[in-house]
Amino acid sequence: MNIELISFGYLHAEPPTAQITVDLRHHFRDPHVTPQLRYMTAHDAPVRAAVMRTPGIKQALAGTALTVEGFLSGPSGDTVTVASGCAGGRHRAATFALALRAILTGDTAAAAELDIEDLARPYVDRALHVTMRHRDLRKDVVHR
Repeated sequence: MNIELISFGYLHAEPPTAQITVDLRHHFRDPHVTPQLRYMTAHDAPVRAAVMRTPGIKQALAGTALTVEGFLSGPSGDTVTVASGCAGGRHRAATFALALRAILTGDTAAAAELDIEDLARPYVDRALHVTMRHRDLRKDVVHR
């Protein structure tokens, strides 16, 4: 079973085609508004920490993982694509994709760094093949 994760920014282009699209623009803290974080990305620990401290983010990750399971168990469950989007694609969407990958691969070490080890534990022996692509992570910061 294959899972493709794509993070993206709505302000750069149309969302990618996916079975599941998670829009993070309006409900989760935007590190862009903090000047110290604006030019960082999800590859930087302060950005990941800011996103992961947002109330509701862990529940959104757990719900998305369950939704992926539902799609995998359906009649066309060979490959499921999950797109996570935020304004610029550098902070929230990319962090969400990194966290979802840690969960779905059962990577408890990576999940522990994000304080979601409990969400990853059930996936340790699932052997799901997960790929990830950050479509807009390396693009310039969008000034808004």
